Amino acid sequence: MNPAVQGLVISLGVMQVARKIPFEDPDVLLYTRIGYATVQVIVLGIYYFISMSIKKKNDQTVLKYVDAPNAMTQEPGQLVTTTVRDYDLSEVSKLLRSVYMGVAMMAFLHGYMKYTQPLFVQAIMGLKGLYDAKPVQVHLLGKKAEGELKRPWKAAGGMFGAAGGPQTDNAAITEAEKRVGGASKKDD
Repeated sequence: MNPAVQGLVISLGVMQVARKIPFEDPDVLLYTRIGYATVQVIVLGIYYFISMSIKKKNDQTVLKYVDAPNAMTQEPGQLVTTTVRDYDLSEVSKLLRSVYMGVAMMAFLHGYMKYTQPLFVQAIMGLKGLYDAKPVQVHLLGKKAEGELKRPWKAAGGMFGAAGGPQTDNAAITEAEKRVGGASKKDD
């Protein structure tokens, strides 16, 4: 099943369960808050552990790809040359930013707007997001970096499966190298 559809189905199911929970009860609300905070601490801890694991492995294998072009401009994608270590660390950094943004949104929704159902829903979805994260699958669960997990990782497809990801074929890399080389010759 498409991960976006799977996430939507799980989210809708969890929201139905959340409707049955009596959040007006102070004890239930307290346990929901503790559960949400615990999940966020676990997620942050696992991402920290993964980043330490990546730094310890220090995989200096060169990784070349053409980044996906910006949909808002006509410019082609940029050539990216990095190492597996740096690439994985940047992906974990993106995951950490998404956790921080989620916590900030929950602080607004629960702290200011007084909504309680999203705490429960986001606790469950945080665990699902952790399991679906590619760095977790490679570095924590020990899956091989091949197939769907081959670097560079493609962004998860939207509702209809349209995911524009980085290009790794030799023709795209060669074309991007020509553009970069031509641009530097023009500057001379």
